[in-house]
Amino acid sequence: MVVMARLSRPERSDLVFEEEDLPYEEEIMRNQFSVKCWLRYIEFKQGAPKPRLNQLYERALKLLPCSYKLWYRYLKARRAQVKHRCVTDPAYEDVNNCHERAFVFMHKMPRLWLDYCQFLMDQGRVTHTRRTFDRALRALPITQHSRIWPLYLRFLRSHPLPETAVRGYRRFLKLSPESAEEYIEYLKSSDRLDEAAQRLATVVNDERFVSKAGKSNYQLWHELCDLISQNPDKVQSLSVDAIIRGGLTRFTDQLGKLWCSLADYYIRSGHFEKARDVYEEAIRTVMTVRDFTQVFDSYAQFEESMIAAKMETTSELGREEEDDVDLELRLARFEQLIGRRPLLLNSVLLRQNPHHVHEWHKRVALHQGRPREIINTYTEAVQTVDPFKATGKPHTLWVAFAKFYEDNGQLDDARVILEKATKVSFKQVDDLASIWCECGELELRHENYDQALRLLRKATALPARRAEYFDGSEPVQNRVYKSLKVWSMLADLEESLGTFQSTKAVYDRILDLRIATPQIVINYAMFLEEHKYFEESFKAYERGVSLFKWPNVSDIWSTYLTKFIARYGGRKLERARDLFEQALDGCPPKYAKTLYLLYAQLEEEWGLARHAMAVYERATRAVEPAQQYDMFNIYIKRAAEIYGVTHTRSIYQKAIEVLSDEHAREMCLRFADMECKLGEIDRARAIYSFCSQICDPRTTGAFWQTWKDFEVRHGNEDTIREMLRIRRSVQATYNTQVNFMASQMLKVSGSATGTVSDLAPGQSGMDDMKLLEQRAEQLAAEAERDQPPRAQSKILFVRSDASREELAELAQQANPEEIALGEDEDEDEMDLEPNEVRLEQQSVPAAVFGSLKED
Repeated sequence: MVVMARLSRPERSDLVFEEEDLPYEEEIMRNQFSVKCWLRYIEFKQGAPKPRLNQLYERALKLLPCSYKLWYRYLKARRAQVKHRCVTDPAYEDVNNCHERAFVFMHKMPRLWLDYCQFLMDQGRVTHTRRTFDRALRALPITQHSRIWPLYLRFLRSHPLPETAVRGYRRFLKLSPESAEEYIEYLKSSDRLDEAAQRLATVVNDERFVSKAGKSNYQLWHELCDLISQNPDKVQSLSVDAIIRGGLTRFTDQLGKLWCSLADYYIRSGHFEKARDVYEEAIRTVMTVRDFTQVFDSYAQFEESMIAAKMETTSELGREEEDDVDLELRLARFEQLIGRRPLLLNSVLLRQNPHHVHEWHKRVALHQGRPREIINTYTEAVQTVDPFKATGKPHTLWVAFAKFYEDNGQLDDARVILEKATKVSFKQVDDLASIWCECGELELRHENYDQALRLLRKATALPARRAEYFDGSEPVQNRVYKSLKVWSMLADLEESLGTFQSTKAVYDRILDLRIATPQIVINYAMFLEEHKYFEESFKAYERGVSLFKWPNVSDIWSTYLTKFIARYGGRKLERARDLFEQALDGCPPKYAKTLYLLYAQLEEEWGLARHAMAVYERATRAVEPAQQYDMFNIYIKRAAEIYGVTHTRSIYQKAIEVLSDEHAREMCLRFADMECKLGEIDRARAIYSFCSQICDPRTTGAFWQTWKDFEVRHGNEDTIREMLRIRRSVQATYNTQVNFMASQMLKVSGSATGTVSDLAPGQSGMDDMKLLEQRAEQLAAEAERDQPPRAQSKILFVRSDASREELAELAQQANPEEIALGEDEDEDEMDLEPNEVRLEQQSVPAAVFGSLKED
């Protein structure tokens, strides 16, 4: 049973409470100004009816009207009580009045204002809500306005009241000017583009403005250009032309888009001629190909749209004569625009670099068939291009200009152009030299030979003030007298048109100026030789040799020595030898081979054989290591032809000592083969034994097979066993590293890649060295199997000094291990007596005697 009690306090005779409330009531009577006590009591009564709970809140707030905790909980509870009711319910008004009473004491609390404003927004009371927001902004300090404005702006955007929203945004921008982009976006969405453009222009001109969206100043400017150019009828307060042209001066790397925006503005405004003027101005001023492409494509699209619009209008309204004329005009204008594109693009490139010679030549080619434009272009080019800044060769402009006049039969004008060109201060002497050469060629083409000679002599005349060829402080006119190009052409003309003395004087002058090349020296000597001045030609070679050093003098020496030998042969042998010694003194190994071979040929034909051999000997030491092998081959061949093959033994020994292992191996094989042919078996075996030390059995199987074949033919069991022993020792010498041994064994066993564990698959735990030992045993077993079958009789060597009696005695000795020969051999021996010994005779090779052999 619920026990109800009534307080004895006369001021609240209407209060009713339950028995469980007594402890809380007593605590409140003792501490009626304690917020904690009221909160505990309220927390206890959370399940009570709403009027009872509200009554409890009212009691607490009457005693503690400035408690934020109590007001916050009370207002939150009151809003929750009416949450699911209709907004027209009178309970909403009671809750609103409760909020108003709270703001008497809590007007500085932004959280309560926000909750109240959100509560009013949910009720849909626009005016009351707006006024409440304004009251909140007036009541709160400015430092807390940032908490109110987001909700306020969301409220303004949620209703189609643009004027109210605009006024609210204007107030907000005074507090937060960096949020101008949000306002601009709202103005665009509400179709108030004029004010949006004004605000955007203000933002663009403010250098301190930082976009919250991370946009750059150029991006904002581009948005402004798009806005004002695409909406010319809605943006009236700004000067579009001035704004976009201001952007052209600021953003020089994005001129194409800005020009297109300006033209688009005039197109949308209906000013088509003005738009066309803008396009023409743009393509005449842009500096990059990218901007030009953007503008030109937009321009072409505009012209196409104009033609399409005119054709559509004509088809709808009927065709008249004026319409046909207008359409033809537009078509002609479009075709002219397309035809001008290469020339306009060339203009863009020349604006980038007016000193680009190649682009000027391309511009002239674009004017092909229009002489007046070509002359104007060449004139502008030679006046514009600065030789010191030019990209390319500036003299080609002058040459092409003169060639144009020449092709049109105006020789006097061509000469005038070239004469002016000779006075231009070029950067390089070669440019002026080319001009002088062109002057000479012009006269030659028209058979004015004397004039050509006079011009080139004038070009090579000594100036009043001499200067070095590479002295940049002096003008090129003072340095052109040292230009080899002009002197070479003058020498050619003198050879063809002048006299012997004048030509010789030109060549001598070239040598005196020390500007000659090896080819000039050779040409001079050949010219003298053609006129039978042999000694003079040799003197020219001597002067050339004194001018140049190795390797430039290589061609001069080769030609000089060849011509000298062809002229004198062996008549001036000592002089020829001196020349060769002089040439070889300081000669680099790279160029020594040719000279040594020429020297040796001289000695063989006109000198002494021993001198020739000495030259070959020197050559083997003087040439490059890569050429030593070829040099030794030539040396051996010539020595064998002159002295006989026996004389080549010392050469072979020297070659084996000097050459690399690969070439030394080849020499050893050839040396041993030669000894075999001479019957010197022991010498050949000694050579094989020596060569085996540089032959790894794993990589040089051909050598070991050759030795094995040799022993099979000429050796016995002991020599073959010695060969195998040497092979094993050499193989052990090369097997100095475990990894190398493993890789070689794997290679032999057919594995391309692998590790030591691959030698015994399935036994990964076995020691690596043990695996190597097993593999070595396998190789030894294979080597034993490869040995030739044991001979039934030993092969006995015959000494060269043995007598016939000793030979007969050796033949009669019984051999228990005699080899059973074939049937054919048995039949041949049946005809011999038991005590007879058949001795074979072999002729001595003729190469042994060399040049001493008998006829």
